[in-house]
Amino acid sequence: MYLSKRITMALSLALAAAMPLGASADAPASGPYIGAGWGQFKLHLHDLSDVGVAVSSVTNSDDNAWKAFVGYRFNPIIGLEAAYVDYGRPGDRFTGTGTNGDYQVTMKGFSPSLIATIPIQNLELFAKAGYYYYDLHLKTQFDSNGTANIDSSHRRSDFLYGGGVGYTFGDHLHLRADYERVDIQNAPQSDAFWLNAAWRF
Repeated sequence: MYLSKRITMALSLALAAAMPLGASADAPASGPYIGAGWGQFKLHLHDLSDVGVAVSSVTNSDDNAWKAFVGYRFNPIIGLEAAYVDYGRPGDRFTGTGTNGDYQVTMKGFSPSLIATIPIQNLELFAKAGYYYYDLHLKTQFDSNGTANIDSSHRRSDFLYGGGVGYTFGDHLHLRADYERVDIQNAPQSDAFWLNAAWRF
């Protein structure tokens, strides 16, 4: 809850700072857009609550990620975006009581977000906040032959926020780079870096 208040305040400050710039003739036009992105997702896993043994340490891991998104800019400052996000299949080693093993996590889902932008001619600074509704699939393989491997699936939703910088070339092509963090259960500091391309209509 405290984090949500901080993000809300950051968005409010971004809006306040952008108000004088909103009337600029160089501000990008409003309207719909569609795009895709490629990124690197880092899973900061603290615990494996589904493995059935006490886990003393988990190795953090990363993987390539991708997303496709659509959005609508109501004006140069405020917009809504909906994305399908696939964070790949990060996995590595864990150490447990009596046995060690390997894990792999798959996360795919839908992410609606509110985006607040500060336009400076063709350059944009932006902040985003939303939720990630996703399917999580966890696979674990133990080193000990006497311990049964685990394959479990869950549906979850977690708070998502981030920000970045973008640039519009001509009237339609928009490129942006952004940082994103997801408050995943048992992995609250997981984050991603994205490179995105969008076409504004």
